[in-house]
Amino acid sequence: MDMAKLTKRDIVVSISNQTGMVQHQVFDVVQRTLDKITDSLANNVPVELRNFGVFQPRLTKPRVGRNPNQPGSSFVIPPRATVKFKAGKIMRQRVEKLSRELKEASERKSKQTAESPNGQE
Repeated sequence: MDMAKLTKRDIVVSISNQTGMVQHQVFDVVQRTLDKITDSLANNVPVELRNFGVFQPRLTKPRVGRNPNQPGSSFVIPPRATVKFKAGKIMRQRVEKLSRELKEASERKSKQTAESPNGQE
């Protein structure tokens, strides 16, 4: 099942509709915001957006990798820079509500499957 997703275009259209600003102006602001965040992280500067979260550049540890097609051979995966995201308090609380809803929905679904005879619908 392919879940619906929010795209940059969706964000631009939504903000444009809410503010009355022209879409290409909104797009420019959104793109410049994303570019600024990327530039900051690329220069090893964390980005903190209150009530949203913190983007933190970090280096992964080197680790040993193995090729399942060649047993016995191993190689070192070198350290590399990645971005860690830590959700802010408000986002974390709102998403936690979703986890409860999803858990309840899956429990309801498993009850329905258990109740149907021979697992057939």
